[in-house]
Amino acid sequence: MNAFETITDTLRQGCVIPASPLALDSERRWDVARQRRLWRYYSQSQAGGIAIGVHTTQFAIRDVGLYRPLLELARDELDRLDQSRTHPLVRVAGICGRAPQAIEEADWAARNGFHYGLVSLSAWQGATLEECVEHCRRVGEVLPVFGFYLQPAVGGIELPYRFWRALLELEPVAAIKVAAFDRYRTLDVVRAVIDSGRTDVALYTGNDDNIVPDLLQVYEFVRNGEIRRCRFVGGLLGQWACWTGRAVELLRRCHAFHRGECDFGEFQKWIVGLTDANAAIFDVANHFAGCIPGIHEVLRRQGLLEGTWCLDPAEQLSPGQAEEIDRVCREYPFLCEDRWVDEEFGA
Repeated sequence: MNAFETITDTLRQGCVIPASPLALDSERRWDVARQRRLWRYYSQSQAGGIAIGVHTTQFAIRDVGLYRPLLELARDELDRLDQSRTHPLVRVAGICGRAPQAIEEADWAARNGFHYGLVSLSAWQGATLEECVEHCRRVGEVLPVFGFYLQPAVGGIELPYRFWRALLELEPVAAIKVAAFDRYRTLDVVRAVIDSGRTDVALYTGNDDNIVPDLLQVYEFVRNGEIRRCRFVGGLLGQWACWTGRAVELLRRCHAFHRGECDFGEFQKWIVGLTDANAAIFDVANHFAGCIPGIHEVLRRQGLLEGTWCLDPAEQLSPGQAEEIDRVCREYPFLCEDRWVDEEFGA
């Protein structure tokens, strides 16, 4: 099996893909040493891949000229990490904007060893569905596509069944991340996958409010008298950018559940705990205003980031958010990873 076949197999079997934050120092300058350490943490946590240049990395990296250096650093560090792994990390690059920006980003990602492009369609507000599909087709000529349903409440656009069905006619589409935060819209994607017959396309949850149910649900549809099934095999999540080892443990249990090796009952605490913890970390009470600083805060407590700083000085923890994170750590200690300390991931 060659390297890309191994990557494809990892993607299709399902894995944990944390959405990487950006490591900054107190002057809001890029902290390269801590960035490397953060990626080492994900690798040592047995994550299956890493997504870089996505929302959790801060879209503003493009405004300050950090997109290209980040992907260059990733190539160097992830190549190094792969040498000590049984399976190489699946590398996913965030792809934003309209052409030519998206094409340039996809080309740069491909040049730096990335395997897939997570294509955001936020810049296509007001476009036709056909234009959106054509955009993905053009990106797919440069880099295999990781489709992305971003919830409209945070800048995504509504993408009905018809869009996903057309998208799945494109051969370069390898996976889809569903972060619609909506059961109806999630079902649109699942039906499209079933109706396309594309058993080679992997479904990944990005529904932070429904992570565990997504991973446990098996979808069944009857088509021409034949039962067809599909399910979410993994997750590409900002939530999994922290407490990543616990995420790996959870996904392994979900896979065991589908093999009939454990009961649904053991997941009850995970369903409640992870949703409650996500509400605190992602700052749901304040319409997600502190979602990125919330992730940073957990990583700061683990010694993996120096602080919660973002490129935008106004992007900070919301009032009371740190106390909410304290609360969920007390109430759901099985989610936390106190063993990951600064010394383990020193430069």
